Amino acid sequence: MENARRTTLGAALFALICFFLPWTQVSFLGAKGSASGFELARDGARALWLAPLLMIVVLAFGLARAVWDRMPAMFALSGTAGGLVSAWLMYHERGKAGPSSILIARFWTTGYWLGMTASLVVAAAALWFYIRRVRAL
Repeated sequence: MENARRTTLGAALFALICFFLPWTQVSFLGAKGSASGFELARDGARALWLAPLLMIVVLAFGLARAVWDRMPAMFALSGTAGGLVSAWLMYHERGKAGPSSILIARFWTTGYWLGMTASLVVAAAALWFYIRRVRAL
């Protein structure tokens, strides 16, 4: 049970860090540029601000012993919902970008994929925490 909580917190912190790593790399006739989740959110994808905000909520609930000790459902709900919403927002942003063309090549970097994976791990570990907690009672 404690391992599931630690996994949730570790993955939430990692997903928060990945928000600031480069997500996409674009090259056009030799010129290259990249954008992080922070830059994408700042430049118009306003809904992406929910991703780090939800990870901060998961971290706050996970670090507050009163929440995960007395109200495990609150911690599990915040982790599961936060992880799934963050992953969906990242997936949605990738879908909005459209396919690469011959002149403009767009690549989704390791930072994006690690952030997506970490968000899904947050959701799965929080759900596992709740299942184990309910069985223990």
